[in-house]
Amino acid sequence: MKPRALPCPARNAKHAVSRRSTHRTFAAFAAALTVSSAACTGHLDDAPLRTHEPGPAPLRRLTRIEYDHAVRDLLGDTTEPARAFTPDLEVLGFDDQAAGLTVSPIQAAQYMAAAEALSANAVGHLSTLLPCNPAPDAEGCARRFIERFGKKAYRRPLTPAEKGTLFALFDDRQRTHGFEAGIELVIQAVLQSPHFLYRVEEGLPSDGDIVPLSSYELATRLSFFLWESIPDDELLRAADDGSLVRAPVIAKEAERMLRDPKAREAVEHFHEQWLGIAHVDRIERDRHQFPAYNGDLRALWKQETLTFLDHVVFDGGGGLREMLTAPYTMSNQTLAGFYGLEGPKGDAFEVTPVDPAKRAGFLTQASLLAVTSKPNQTSPVLRGKMVRERLLCQRMPPPPSNMPLTLPEVLPGTTTRERFEAHRQNPACAGCHDLLDPIGYTFEHYDPIGAFRDDDSGLPIDATGEIVGSVSTDGEVRDAVELAHVLAESDEVRDCVVKQWFRFGFGRAEQSADAASLAEAKRAFAASGYDIRALLVAFTQTDAFRFRRRTH
Repeated sequence: MKPRALPCPARNAKHAVSRRSTHRTFAAFAAALTVSSAACTGHLDDAPLRTHEPGPAPLRRLTRIEYDHAVRDLLGDTTEPARAFTPDLEVLGFDDQAAGLTVSPIQAAQYMAAAEALSANAVGHLSTLLPCNPAPDAEGCARRFIERFGKKAYRRPLTPAEKGTLFALFDDRQRTHGFEAGIELVIQAVLQSPHFLYRVEEGLPSDGDIVPLSSYELATRLSFFLWESIPDDELLRAADDGSLVRAPVIAKEAERMLRDPKAREAVEHFHEQWLGIAHVDRIERDRHQFPAYNGDLRALWKQETLTFLDHVVFDGGGGLREMLTAPYTMSNQTLAGFYGLEGPKGDAFEVTPVDPAKRAGFLTQASLLAVTSKPNQTSPVLRGKMVRERLLCQRMPPPPSNMPLTLPEVLPGTTTRERFEAHRQNPACAGCHDLLDPIGYTFEHYDPIGAFRDDDSGLPIDATGEIVGSVSTDGEVRDAVELAHVLAESDEVRDCVVKQWFRFGFGRAEQSADAASLAEAKRAFAASGYDIRALLVAFTQTDAFRFRRRTH
């Protein structure tokens, strides 16, 4: 897509943006982009594999998190207006998939309202945004601001036409309302531009069907992959001199960016969505049935898992094995009390040893155990499904449409295992439940709030289980701790983690054309001892990251 002039309506007598015409213009542009994006997506096909080629590169709109991060880094605004936007649709478990990032008329109106509020806030501290003093030369200062601000917002230098359009907006407004009002209108217009709201990629001139991305497009891919935000000045400088098209320079920048706190935010967002704990704060439990439960625990459960994974990736060994089998967690005094652990005093989270016979890594933490349970009982189905889909990348089919989805009633003197065995007695259900339930049973030592238990309804717990239908993980396991250790050594789990990061980082499902790029990332992941940081850098070296397929 060629850079195009900013779609901006004519001014009325008060020089205010026409809401109706801007809304129509933006909605039409968004609809066209949605069609373009849909045309670039698809599923695995049977086409013959060509070595070293990129898969599709669909047009991607900024997610709510990316929008908030972008305006934070662009304007210093931390009000997070996108939290009030229409939620992004989740596809494959993630909310950044191009297939789900359409724009509705409501969202177009939300972008306009946010742009108006953000630009008004920005001129309140305009001196921190301006590259110059406007007093001696207001026109020259405005031009410098437009050039610098536009470059950061669009993640590339503005074309002469774009600079001319934005200056015309400034000049028209400042003649009657002053310098600050002119700059405010420029900011408002930029924040509504498709070149801010979408990640537009053309690639460098090339005669073939595979085109290399420009240095600015690579800077944008790097920044949104590792920071979920716009490039910083250092990254843009590497784009300016053209060196960022070289793989070693890309790797060096990626390593630098992973040392920045913004990388921790992006990795946290991945973990939150990959493991399905984004909405743990919505669960409810009966205080009479679970006296240890209170609503304040939900935020602590979520913080435990995210802080633990952050610690492993950035402060610990960084490896997948540690994530799955670590004999410690991160907790504060309140959470340690919930688990019956000794150590932490106060509200700060710190490394806390756990009983390695009862807990191992993130799989036995309360956040995952709670979100994979029902309000009044555990769910072997949900827990087994979590392992199958999140850790083994095995997509489970939906239940037959004519099957009732009622849970077995909790009856005194019966265990969860006994109640759920009925699934496997029904031939219509057995196909899926033979895959799900035996894995889910291994978690039966953990009740619906993640507390450890030795009995269920007064009866001893049988937590033995089995993995079937896999390549490298089949076999019986005693409980969830042993399951975690088995999964930590599984090639399927390692490959699945690579796929999950690919989906999150590239905003789409893997396809046959991505085979070479995925294989390259897997080799680097294995060579590093399955270090997550090494995997992220490895992805930036692949053809899927550095190239795109020409669109016709």
